[in-house]
Amino acid sequence: MWKLYLLLVLRKIRQTRATFYINLIGLSLGLTSALLIYLWVYDEMNVDRFHENDGQLYMVMQNIEISNGIVTLEVGPNSVAQTLVEEMPEVELGVNVFEVPIFGKPNLSFQDNKIKGSCIYAGKDFFKVFSYNLIEGKPDQVFADANSIVISDEVAMKLFGTSQEALGQFIDYRNESQYLVSGIFKTIPASSSMQFDFLLSNDKLTTEYPSMDQWQNNTHNAYIVIAPGTDIATVNNKIASLIERKCGESNRTLFLKPYSDRYLYNSYEDGVQAGGRIEYVRLFSAIAIFILLMACINFINLSTAKASGRTREIGMRKVLGASRGSLAFQHLSESLLMAFLSLGIAIVLIALLLPRFNLITEKQLTFHLNSYQVLFFLGVTLITGLVAGSYPALYFSAFKPVRILKKQFRGSRGELWTRRGLVIFQFGLSIVLIVSVLVVNKQIEFIRDKDLGFNLQNVLVFDMEGEVSKSEAAFLSEIRKIPGIENASSSMFNIIDKHLITGNVQWEGKDPDDKIDFHMQPVSYDFIETLGIRMKEGRAFSEAFGADHSNIICNEAAIDIMGIKDPVGKTIKVNGKARQIIGVTENFHFESLHKKVEPLIFELSESSQNMRIEININPENESETLNRLQLLYEQYNPGFVFDYTFLGDENQALYTSEKRVGILSRYFAVLAIVISCLGLFGLAAYSSEKRAREIGIRKVFGASIPRIVYLLCTDFTVLVVISILIALPSGYLITSKWLNAFAYRTRLEWWYLFAAGLLALVIVWLTVGVIAIKTANVNPANCLREE
Repeated sequence: MWKLYLLLVLRKIRQTRATFYINLIGLSLGLTSALLIYLWVYDEMNVDRFHENDGQLYMVMQNIEISNGIVTLEVGPNSVAQTLVEEMPEVELGVNVFEVPIFGKPNLSFQDNKIKGSCIYAGKDFFKVFSYNLIEGKPDQVFADANSIVISDEVAMKLFGTSQEALGQFIDYRNESQYLVSGIFKTIPASSSMQFDFLLSNDKLTTEYPSMDQWQNNTHNAYIVIAPGTDIATVNNKIASLIERKCGESNRTLFLKPYSDRYLYNSYEDGVQAGGRIEYVRLFSAIAIFILLMACINFINLSTAKASGRTREIGMRKVLGASRGSLAFQHLSESLLMAFLSLGIAIVLIALLLPRFNLITEKQLTFHLNSYQVLFFLGVTLITGLVAGSYPALYFSAFKPVRILKKQFRGSRGELWTRRGLVIFQFGLSIVLIVSVLVVNKQIEFIRDKDLGFNLQNVLVFDMEGEVSKSEAAFLSEIRKIPGIENASSSMFNIIDKHLITGNVQWEGKDPDDKIDFHMQPVSYDFIETLGIRMKEGRAFSEAFGADHSNIICNEAAIDIMGIKDPVGKTIKVNGKARQIIGVTENFHFESLHKKVEPLIFELSESSQNMRIEININPENESETLNRLQLLYEQYNPGFVFDYTFLGDENQALYTSEKRVGILSRYFAVLAIVISCLGLFGLAAYSSEKRAREIGIRKVFGASIPRIVYLLCTDFTVLVVISILIALPSGYLITSKWLNAFAYRTRLEWWYLFAAGLLALVIVWLTVGVIAIKTANVNPANCLREE
């Protein structure tokens, strides 16, 4: 029986080669797209899920009530984790981790070898809470000494040439102090949201900065392991008022969140979880399903359109005793064979395209057919084959043999409208994708071209270390002498990344119940000028005035919140100290455009506080300027790596997810359109074949070629116009929702929708037009010869 079905399927393939190839290409492209997206989605869904304590591992989050809503933070006081371990029997383990990169990438050296690496400060139970692979050292002893350092095997290889000899050695940290290598861990996998090259003891950090131990501060991430079977709601009720009990601040509430949700569910609005990266996972999962549906629709449409060519075969088989079930099974066999042939081609395409796909997504996806992937691929292919073949199988097996053999069979209006409905659905999805691609790319252009209110493109930044940090003023003075350097300054934090945040700002007329957070940025002289921040009122910090350490500069947002009129010269209190406002800057976007400009206060810092150098360079002769700058740096800091970035690149990194979505959506939109056009091409070819005699008669009676082309294109044009009318409102709603995630966004212009519809029409006209022109040029004698 199986052999007979296979022979029938192969015979049918030979008889309808054009349809076979169209279906094969469509299903292959559909499966390739869907399976590539699956690899990406699988990788996203498994970030942070490799830890042995995954089901019991939680992070402590914090909601802070302010005057205009609730702010949710991942950080809190340094003592949270240890306090929960000591006071709550439900908490088995806990560790506080300082992840904020205020020290940039510190310099590590051993003898003549030197590198820069990313660092975090961790508590003693770090390797008990997390399952990072510690290949040298013991988890409970690596931080027994506060002067210990735990490094990755990659760092060990760079510094020592081998990971075996690194244990017990001393490493120079920023050429200021030495740390004993107490452990070596396997390089952190890409599936971890926490990335670092080495760890230092959190006890060492809090000894150097004792203010971090205050319950009022938000400095550390807290991670805990709860006992199996613990009710999380009960724990949340117990920990909610912990900070209030410790320091009296009633507007701060703690709650737990599964650590494995950190990566995907990272967005909060007014204290409520509101999506995050999971939105992109859902988006591309939906795209994968829709692309597969489009390929299945092609199979359904072409199979049912060719029905008249198979009616006699089906009629004879029914007369000879074939049951409806056997006929349905035969047609399902055809679709399943097609699906599995497509899977073979898709696997080859995935292997070829995966390196490029990894470059686009900036991932390290691998394609190895383990048991899970094999089952998933086979399952998707089986479902695709069944979906593609189910309607044709039911349709063909329902034919009445008497009507077929009497030549009374004609396709029903229901069948015709089913095909038309599927075409409308196909192109509707394609048009939604086209609209989405246009809007995403316009928003990315908007981000790229928007005046952020300060200079980014020509500002070079690097960390302040070694002698540079001890001789900051002299170093900056020497930098300014280098030809091509426009200006230079320093700051404590990256202006577009992390800042100090304080709620302790008081001014005349402030409501005591108002709780408002202000960003604080300690800077040196010339910072405002170096970054080209525009002053609205007053002046910037200047050595000519001498007493600026007691003065501050606010942005417009800060002045608006305080409601101060004529602010220059007015005095407010910041962290208990009286400060005079000497200037007001125009609002500038020091955070992502996802957020509105928040209140910011600049203060003049002591030189020893600053962590970063900012240098405005002339783009002309940039290479020569950088070489001179490196020589100067090496004169001040022998043994240090000169590692710099441009502020513009750091700002663009804030929109990495959006850029990836834009690139991927373009690729998948093109694939969706290609698949839709393949089906349309097949339907147009079949329609032209069925109307060949009609066309011949029309030509005999004088119909012109343009008239015939118009006639053949009209039906499909009407279907696409209906698709446009249905799809454009959906596209508008979807893109509007996406744009709403940005506080500053491009306008959703009407012509985006018009352009998407017009593009769809042009694609249809080109696809159908090729067949129509070919049909219109056929000699009518050839069409009418049999008559």
